[in-house]
Amino acid sequence: MSNNSTKNIKMLRGINKICGPRSFFMEPYVSSFQLSSHYSSAKPAANAQNLPRLPVPKLSDTLNKYLKTVKPHLKDEEFAITSRLIQSFGAEGGVGQKLQALLEKRAQEHLNWLEEWWLLTAYLGYRDPVVVYSSPGLVFPFRKFNTQNEQLKYAAKTLLAALEYKSLIDSDKIPTEMMGKNPLDMLQYKKIFGTCRIPGDKTDKLSFNDSKYVTVIHNNHIFHVDLWGADNVVLSEDQIVQQLKQVIELSKTPTDNAIGVLTSENRDAWAKAYQLLTKDQVNRESLADIEKSIVVLCLDSAVGLWDNKDKNARQNIAAAQTIHGGGSRSNGSNRWFDKTVQFIVGADGVTGLTYEHSPAEGQPIAVLTDFIINYIDQGKEGKSVSASPKPPVPLKFNVTNEVSALIRTANESLDRLVSNLELNCFTYDKYGKNFIKSQKLSPDSYLQMAMQYAFYRLHKTPGAHYESAATRMYIGGRTETIRSCSIESVEFAKTMLDSQSTPKQKFAALQKAIQGHKDYTVQALQGFGVDRHLLGLKLIAKENGIDIPELYSDAGFVRSAHMRISTSQVACKCDGFMCYGPLVPDGYATCYNPRDNDINFATSAFVSNPETACDKYRAALEQSLQDMHDILLQNTKAKL
Repeated sequence: MSNNSTKNIKMLRGINKICGPRSFFMEPYVSSFQLSSHYSSAKPAANAQNLPRLPVPKLSDTLNKYLKTVKPHLKDEEFAITSRLIQSFGAEGGVGQKLQALLEKRAQEHLNWLEEWWLLTAYLGYRDPVVVYSSPGLVFPFRKFNTQNEQLKYAAKTLLAALEYKSLIDSDKIPTEMMGKNPLDMLQYKKIFGTCRIPGDKTDKLSFNDSKYVTVIHNNHIFHVDLWGADNVVLSEDQIVQQLKQVIELSKTPTDNAIGVLTSENRDAWAKAYQLLTKDQVNRESLADIEKSIVVLCLDSAVGLWDNKDKNARQNIAAAQTIHGGGSRSNGSNRWFDKTVQFIVGADGVTGLTYEHSPAEGQPIAVLTDFIINYIDQGKEGKSVSASPKPPVPLKFNVTNEVSALIRTANESLDRLVSNLELNCFTYDKYGKNFIKSQKLSPDSYLQMAMQYAFYRLHKTPGAHYESAATRMYIGGRTETIRSCSIESVEFAKTMLDSQSTPKQKFAALQKAIQGHKDYTVQALQGFGVDRHLLGLKLIAKENGIDIPELYSDAGFVRSAHMRISTSQVACKCDGFMCYGPLVPDGYATCYNPRDNDINFATSAFVSNPETACDKYRAALEQSLQDMHDILLQNTKAKL
């Protein structure tokens, strides 16, 4: 590792001691804005597309914007204190000006001043489990497998579709995505196949690889399965099915030493187990085999999916399986959560994937999902047949008593996580984005305001609200925060709940709130939000031995960064949805897929917090959507 990387890791540890990792605006979800074999830390990308560099916003612009975003969360006397702090921080000769100059210097020396910092702080240095806290699940449209052969044929098609998609990426045939006239950075696509996170002491690493085989897990047993034969020809669908049948034959009963469950642990605990495992040569070879594979395929046991006639119940079951596998007594040990792409094909029709978030946002994963569903629905079977397929190879592990104890602890930890995550995933079928567009309103901003309204309806207080915006118009761009809670959104919620307000007043408040959100979104997409700039100023202070300014412990910062609503739009064309856990203990997660005539929502909350409950949040959200719809229709009639 380079000296700079070592320095960054030391800096990161210091920051974590000061304010805790969640202060970095962690995001266990994907970029939300709709758009027309060696170990290493991920290196900042070369600028092959000749994209602009991520800008450092003007300090005064960020501070003025920041003041506006914190106002809903503060009393008048608190806001006066925050205003004085900001004035002092940004004053000529103040610490903010000094930090700004240092950050601008860093921006001149890096293609993207944030990229390496972000990877370290938001992901590789974050120590909570990737399960629930970081890695999203993505549920594919439901299937009904009546036989094991149907399950395996679907799994084989999924792998062949992934290979075809990977081939398009490798040959640079994925069309460059655009945002208006701006091309977007496409390098994240190169990081989803063959990539694996490696646990380390205090900080993890990423391993980037290109191989010709996959890891298959069944009944907690792990296998190397080649997708190319000895003649270097890709296997046909039927040949892959035969390979998977051999896997099942070799793993008829679950193993007690489920190594995969260790990947669901706290990262330091997993790193300890990893170090113990790698003392043995056999274990080292098996771990390396998993890390270098293209993807993981989890052949899961049945979970009673079709025992439920209710679609929402099935959605909750599938969401749980893709987020955490249902725990150690279900499929939670039949996983390798460090792999970037992990396909799930359950015996009774749960299909989808889990993805480890650190190397990329969700756009490549969303495109992959639609590609796979289209491939399967079109009945493609692959064009080649290998004359000499290689048999699956069971990966062996020598498990000591100490590692066995860590596996038992990991099972218990996972089960606690599972029991603490409440899910309510549902399809709102009263209307979709077509109706919202017919009212000449932005569907994303409209739905964000519905969430603001729902939260205020429930809690009678503004909810700090995170939505991520892709900054891929810049080289190495990842995300910026859209602060959806605003003066306008709070006024809208209050107006809607005021029985004395007229329909005209409610409509005007809705329009104003949506416009405020749209304005902030445009700025965030261009890299001119509040959160990443403030993070950069904090990190540059730590890196240069400067005391963390009081701004970061002020009530305005603490409350506005405590994101009680964490949201993202994942716009799959298919009837799928993404799901993940809340950002904070007293928060909700809300991922949504707005389709023409309906909207898929995946909401979650922590059972341990008495203030939050998914069923109440869902009811408030559905009522808010109905109220907004009615106000729009009333306004239309009034015009007529």
